[in-house]
Amino acid sequence: MLPSLVWLIPLLPLLAAGWIGLCAVVGWYRGERGERPIARLAFAAVLFPLLLLLLLDVSALLRGVPGQLVFGSWFASGEYRVQLSFTLDALGLSLATLVALICLATLGFSVDYMHREAGFQRFFMLLSLFSGAMLLVVLAGNAVLAFVGWELAGVSSYLLIGYAFERKSAVFNATRAFVTNRVGDAGFILGIALSLLWLGTVEWPQMAIFSREVEPFSKGLIALGFLFAALAKSAQLPFSPWIARALEGPTPSSALFYGSLMVHAGVYLVIRLEPLFSQVNTLLLLMGLLGLLTALYGWLVGLVQTDIKSSLIFSTNAQVGLMFLECGLGWFELAAWHLGLHAVWRSYQFLHAPALLQLVSEAAREVPAWLRRWPRLHAAALQRFWLDAVADWLLVRPTRSLAEDLQDFDQRVVTRMVGLPDQSGSLNSLARWELLQQGRGDADTAVGRGRGMAGRLLEWLARVLYWFEEHLVLQGAGEGLKQAIDALGGYLKRVEELLSQPRYLMLLIMATFTVII
Repeated sequence: MLPSLVWLIPLLPLLAAGWIGLCAVVGWYRGERGERPIARLAFAAVLFPLLLLLLLDVSALLRGVPGQLVFGSWFASGEYRVQLSFTLDALGLSLATLVALICLATLGFSVDYMHREAGFQRFFMLLSLFSGAMLLVVLAGNAVLAFVGWELAGVSSYLLIGYAFERKSAVFNATRAFVTNRVGDAGFILGIALSLLWLGTVEWPQMAIFSREVEPFSKGLIALGFLFAALAKSAQLPFSPWIARALEGPTPSSALFYGSLMVHAGVYLVIRLEPLFSQVNTLLLLMGLLGLLTALYGWLVGLVQTDIKSSLIFSTNAQVGLMFLECGLGWFELAAWHLGLHAVWRSYQFLHAPALLQLVSEAAREVPAWLRRWPRLHAAALQRFWLDAVADWLLVRPTRSLAEDLQDFDQRVVTRMVGLPDQSGSLNSLARWELLQQGRGDADTAVGRGRGMAGRLLEWLARVLYWFEEHLVLQGAGEGLKQAIDALGGYLKRVEELLSQPRYLMLLIMATFTVII
């Protein structure tokens, strides 16, 4: 019976996250009195999966691992089918147990650390969401189900980096991490799509078998997509800059996300796809080279850090780079052991960091003498080899520009088409009419100027519609229509203000993921 209950392991933390989010929206368990029930719920939602995993581990030692378990079909379209499956092999069970244990320790630590914080409920909701997501990643039996956990972990990471959303730096760094990881997720989607196209399956065991039957170019592209996702999630070069900026979140989230668990998700994906990567020597060479360069980058930059969290994060970066180097050399089992040991040790160091800061009274250590003798290398390490500026130029700034262009399009085109108030500074038709009636408006400037033949045609059409609205709709209907529009606008504005509050935003995000899943 035990293997048949494996679906409860990721589901319980996800249900706990949903319940805590609902309590936050409704207003239950607020303030200091609500901290204990919320913490107990989150703790129990991870404790029961850990106990179940320990029983599965004992059963696996006595009777062997259950292997691949299929609970039905998720969806099917033509020849393509995605199963609700879980992989209970040695890798999945051991890492799932490790994930549950570290999540449980972090939740226990967070109870006192986040005591009397205004966002206590939100924090424990996101930790529960992340716990369920990581358990789903390591236990999923296919790439699509793992991608669901992959994305849920990314969203919870983004929201916890921006936990103190009143600080501009937190919002900016959360956006930086989010954009970088979405670029990597494009590689994951590419790997899934090509697996369905050329292998006909996304189940981990079947992908390992069928990949031997396709041509080298096809299997190389599939592996390249998954490698791209792994490099971004584990902050390997050239995606390394985002992880140091992600320390804006509270210390428990830093320990859980970037010290012990999520930063290793890319390594896990590579180890899981060992049969595929072992057939593509070029990608193994690329993986090992990028891992080596990342290890050197993390080591050098870590030497010039003056605060403990930055030192730990760059040390983590270097260690994960060594794991990729081990995988590139074909030492996948060594990388798996390295992953587990490093996750335990680094989570302890991150959770111990706040207490250590209270004990340290000396100045930060000096830069090694040999590094000072190389001023250019020293300067490059201080500037983090200018990768932050490069990442901003390549990823963040284009994304921000695209967002601004879309917002401008929404204000100038969509808003005017549907008749909503223009938030860019211009007035809507009703407001313009009111100004004209008060003698403070100019009818000639009520419609924008067009350029070219198409622009002049649209300008003429806008003037006709504006005249029709002004002379026949607004004036003909009298004050009754104006008052009705004002009242409706007030209601809509109130609804918009409510939906813009964090608790309603979180509810919409959770509802969206529920629909997707």
